[in-house]
Amino acid sequence: MGTYTFRLPDIGEGIAAAEIVAWHVAVGDRVEEDGRLADMMTDKATVEMESPVAGRVVSLAGAEGDMVAIGAPLVVIETEGEDMADDTAGPPSAAAPVAHQPAEPVAAPAAPVEMTPAPPAPPASPPPPVAEVAPPAPAPRPEPVRDAGHAQVAKVLASPAVRQRARELGIDLGQVRPAEDGRVRHADLDAFLAYNDAYRAPGGARPDQQVKVMGLRRRIAEAMSEAKRNIPHFTYVEECDVTALDEMRAQLNAARGQGEGARPKLTLLPFLIVAMCRTLPRFPMMNARFDDAAGVVTRHGAVHCGVATQTDGGLMVPVIRDAQSRNLWQLANEISRLAAAARNGTAVSSELSGSTITISSLGTLGGIVSTPVINRPEVAILAPNRIVERPMFVPDGMGGERVAKRKLMNLSISCDHRVIDGWDAASFVQDLRRVLETPVLLLAD
Repeated sequence: MGTYTFRLPDIGEGIAAAEIVAWHVAVGDRVEEDGRLADMMTDKATVEMESPVAGRVVSLAGAEGDMVAIGAPLVVIETEGEDMADDTAGPPSAAAPVAHQPAEPVAAPAAPVEMTPAPPAPPASPPPPVAEVAPPAPAPRPEPVRDAGHAQVAKVLASPAVRQRARELGIDLGQVRPAEDGRVRHADLDAFLAYNDAYRAPGGARPDQQVKVMGLRRRIAEAMSEAKRNIPHFTYVEECDVTALDEMRAQLNAARGQGEGARPKLTLLPFLIVAMCRTLPRFPMMNARFDDAAGVVTRHGAVHCGVATQTDGGLMVPVIRDAQSRNLWQLANEISRLAAAARNGTAVSSELSGSTITISSLGTLGGIVSTPVINRPEVAILAPNRIVERPMFVPDGMGGERVAKRKLMNLSISCDHRVIDGWDAASFVQDLRRVLETPVLLLAD
């Protein structure tokens, strides 16, 4: 028997370490060649590590949430035959010590997590020959409380974290009614518990839970803390009449076709991006990135629009490149594609970075007013709020006014006061409002 040490390869340019977000093996497990070992996260992208050899896992580099330096041992595998060389097939930097340590403590290659392989078990003596008596069947392992059938559980759409929580609570996922898109989320479990006394803990209170901040949630926490700590935010809100815009949207959707050649259904978001792209040339300070360490503001000519997207793991911001060159249908296609990639974990690093201004929309949950946090190093973030119907005074065409039902929406924008003055932000939103309230301008050259 021999051992093989799989070292964490260089999985991203300039990356010094990666976080363990999920183990797919445990000590003692048998792993096949190309079998899944772990999911490692860096720069909001998750990379799956696969085993280059087959064998038995004898040690792991740490627990989920721990950081592992590039080139440090990740998994030690016991293999058939003699000892094998460490995994050094990656770039030369993969086995080199980390040049720059991150702020949080990370196990560096010079002092890796202890990876002492377990001593091989002594060969078992051959059992006495028994011809007539079959060996006793192993005692059945107690199964945890789970859904009515394993096959039935597999048909329910839910993340691994939701499934684990449902098992711990003894909830059949097939009985939980999801609030949207057929996928069961933690909020759906909470609602199920609220209306089913049988699943409540004694006294009506559920037990406390300790949730380790790791993976994407850790990245979000770090980014939000940096943004609020370094950027002096201010927020400006204006009301916008989107009645005519919503009528245009309905007309375009009615003419989008059917079947395979049908265009995507338009939401309000593509209209808002087009309006923003038409307004930004007059306000270049809004479409900018601020390198506060160098004291340089870069005003970008192209609009690379970040779209805040909620996923099971947390908030991600995929980027629509050159949004100013896309029409409504192209934007709708790209929004749908990027949102799906972010939610199913297939978005690559280049699709999650490089935005110059961000839109954060909560759709029907948009509330009345938002105070969004700027996506650093950008200097502005726009948040459309919920559309509501209210009576308004409108011109009656004869010099007077009449009361009519109108669709109204607030536009909230947060800006970096080091770069943008309040007058600039207000002027930008007022021009944006005029474009949205006269939607024919969206289609004009």
